[in-house]
Amino acid sequence: MIDLAGKTTIADYMIIASGRSNRQVGAMAEHLNRKFREAGVHAVEVEGLPQADWVLIDAGDVIVHLFRPEVRSFYQLEKMWGVEPPAIGQTDEAIYRYA
Repeated sequence: MIDLAGKTTIADYMIIASGRSNRQVGAMAEHLNRKFREAGVHAVEVEGLPQADWVLIDAGDVIVHLFRPEVRSFYQLEKMWGVEPPAIGQTDEAIYRYA
């Protein structure tokens, strides 16, 4: 999770996570989309779900990027925000605890 407060007006938080395959990334995106709606966040936009290489979920104050590992490594979004990416092989289990 990256705290964006004071850095940009696009959102307050950005969450970046990886799935092991297109299928897993797609399932994670569908699950999070459903959880956002159940929480009352109805203006959720989802991009990239058909390919599920990189899925963007824009829930207003929270933006979630879900990647396959190779795609995440290529774009390195964490570095753009001055955050060190996780070590290779580190899992993103935290997203499941909060979803």
